[in-house]
Amino acid sequence: MSILRLSEDSGSEEVLPFATMVHELLSLPVTMRSKNKKGVRLENGKIVDKNYTGPVLEEALSKNCVIHKTPDRGAYKGIPVVVTPIYDNDGKAIAAVGVVDVVSTIDLASVFGNYPQIVRQVEERKSSY
Repeated sequence: MSILRLSEDSGSEEVLPFATMVHELLSLPVTMRSKNKKGVRLENGKIVDKNYTGPVLEEALSKNCVIHKTPDRGAYKGIPVVVTPIYDNDGKAIAAVGVVDVVSTIDLASVFGNYPQIVRQVEERKSSY
């Protein structure tokens, strides 16, 4: 039986399966590290760095909250990112995972202008099952 474990002392190899899952799910650049060890950076289906940290990952870990911002330094300088902590059972941040925040760069009004039509299409398909 395989077991994946994540702790505040997880290294690159231990956070990699979690970061890969997020990267494959969203098809976005992903960074991840534990509280006490550097982690990974993935882009375009490849591991770019196995000794990675970034200012927003570190901020999310220290503040124990989700951070939306455009970093002023690091690999994603000038690019909006969103980073969330991963909490233990006591609500303490043990790791953080971040992605490029493409939502902040999209004109949501134009994207969701078609939302009612999409919902209608989904509902119509559901009723035909």
